[in-house]
Amino acid sequence: MPRFSVIVPCFKVQGFLRECLDSVLDQSFRDIEVVAVDDCSPDGCGAILDEYAALDERVRVLHLEENVGLGRARNAGLPLATGDYLFFLDSDDTLTPGALRAMADRLAEAEDPDVLVFDYARTYWWGGTRRNVLAQVLAETDRTFTAAERPEILDLLMVVWNKVYRRDFVEREGFTFPPGYYEDTPWTFPVMFAAGRIATLDRICLNYRQRRQGNILSTTSRKHFDVHAQYERVFAFLDARPELARWRPFLHAKMGEHCLDILSKPDRLPPSDKAEFFRRTAEMFRRYRPEGAETPAELRVL
Repeated sequence: MPRFSVIVPCFKVQGFLRECLDSVLDQSFRDIEVVAVDDCSPDGCGAILDEYAALDERVRVLHLEENVGLGRARNAGLPLATGDYLFFLDSDDTLTPGALRAMADRLAEAEDPDVLVFDYARTYWWGGTRRNVLAQVLAETDRTFTAAERPEILDLLMVVWNKVYRRDFVEREGFTFPPGYYEDTPWTFPVMFAAGRIATLDRICLNYRQRRQGNILSTTSRKHFDVHAQYERVFAFLDARPELARWRPFLHAKMGEHCLDILSKPDRLPPSDKAEFFRRTAEMFRRYRPEGAETPAELRVL
């Protein structure tokens, strides 16, 4: 059983894929498997994956017969994963040298926590880099903890790829990714709310590529309305776990911040759809508002 299962979904990334795979397979820590999912990509991704699988027995390739999207492509790779820990790596990002060794050492030191959160740097097409501005959160303790004990951990970017997850924890809790945009939201919040032991690693382990174009979330589309359904899934998770009810006010505030951020971006929503998006956001904010919570001025609808 390998220490890490690195699940890499691929779609229209042939220009970045080799760099991504090389950054994983060339790591000094070699006790890994790569589960690469070709999400019916129309470019050369499938052939590149098959080439790597023929050269390295640690690589397994799953070719999907139809395009299912990022979340469900990750789900398709889950049954093939046999490692102690799951790592969902986007196929246009890269690991830094020594990242997996540092993760493995920290996991051993922390006695196999449910989740390990590590740091990343944004890398730009013009050559610049910028470290996560909240990196100090990762350096404030060597102990394991719960999100309730250190809620500031939830101020970090709530994405799937800056963490690794103990596989038996994920399987026991039944975590999976939903379809649609913002699929990380109903994975990451429930995972962090439910985790009994979280550890941090104050080290840049991943280069998060800021693409000049081609980033799905920077595409102008009504698909950004998916964010509402994703938060509804997280509230449903809390409804099914009365012991986690304390997180409702926090999630309510995060939902409002996230939706207003989408609304403020000029490249996300078609201009003709912004009013509808605002109305739906305001309706959800009222529906899930905990007793005593104030409504931000931006969401007050007459």
